[in-house]
Amino acid sequence: MKRITLLLSCLFAITFMQAKNPIFKFNNNGKFKIMQLTDTHIVWGSPNSLETVELLNQVLDVEKPDLVIFTGDVVTGKPYREGLEMVIEPVLSRKIPWALVYGNHDFEQDLTYEQLGELISKYPYFAGNLKKQKNVSGYGNYVIEVKSQNGAATAALLYCMDSNNYSTLRPVVEGYGWFAFDQIAWYRRTSEKYTKKNGGKPLPALAFFHIPLLEYRAFESCNGIKAGEKREKECAPEVNSGMFLSMLEKGDVMGTFVGHDHINDYIFDYYGIALAYGRFSGSKNTYTELKNGCRLIELSENERTFRTWLRLNGETTMLEVTYPQDFIVTPENKQE
Repeated sequence: MKRITLLLSCLFAITFMQAKNPIFKFNNNGKFKIMQLTDTHIVWGSPNSLETVELLNQVLDVEKPDLVIFTGDVVTGKPYREGLEMVIEPVLSRKIPWALVYGNHDFEQDLTYEQLGELISKYPYFAGNLKKQKNVSGYGNYVIEVKSQNGAATAALLYCMDSNNYSTLRPVVEGYGWFAFDQIAWYRRTSEKYTKKNGGKPLPALAFFHIPLLEYRAFESCNGIKAGEKREKECAPEVNSGMFLSMLEKGDVMGTFVGHDHINDYIFDYYGIALAYGRFSGSKNTYTELKNGCRLIELSENERTFRTWLRLNGETTMLEVTYPQDFIVTPENKQE
């Protein structure tokens, strides 16, 4: 553990200046690859946490993503800083840009949201923005632009949003939090701005956050194509504030990627938006029945499509699908 801390200190000092504000572009093959890690639940000093570090080291070397996104519950033990440095060391040592959204447990450790944002933003290659926006709820609602190959124009968007933590209406409404109306308004304004700049055509977009939308509970009743499994009830908010409907209306988001529920790893189409879980990336620091892993998502330039698959610890891949092509129902592939 001490070696990791020393390595991070040296790495931070060497790379800080040249590693800020990375610019993302589709590569020469017109592809852009994202690695989603979720619910790593790092606890500094716990040997279990080394399983997640091992996962990162394996997958980063094999997949070589352009961006790593942590979708919440990154560190769930004190001290937060040491736990964070442990889990981002494999990313920083390979000089890979990374982003992060909060889960419902990140703020429960030894740092406030403001302190977390200040800490995280100082590390090399961080591509997010966790500052509190005026009149917008949550901490860390931001967009990552992916430019065309030549860098001349924005070709795709990655929305990273704070899905908040617990209900603010207890005891009337129990359970987990939801997107506030001002966050939905922020998304709508942002989407409209990019659409207008793109000549009125919505840009292909993905959205990353921690707590699943209430619409994820349509998985069982959906008659369309599904990949992956539901192993526990979706711990979505008990009320619907309308983020999914806004995404439908704005027409840019192709898929949403969440965590929170450790043993769900499915993806399905719901009215033209893919609702997907990542793959639990943590360890026995928390509940799980699964071998840990991560989700990979590969965007294609100038196309409203993406390819996605899971990679497990041990380099096994599974559940590779292309959206929307593999979710078009035909008489031959209709699932009962």
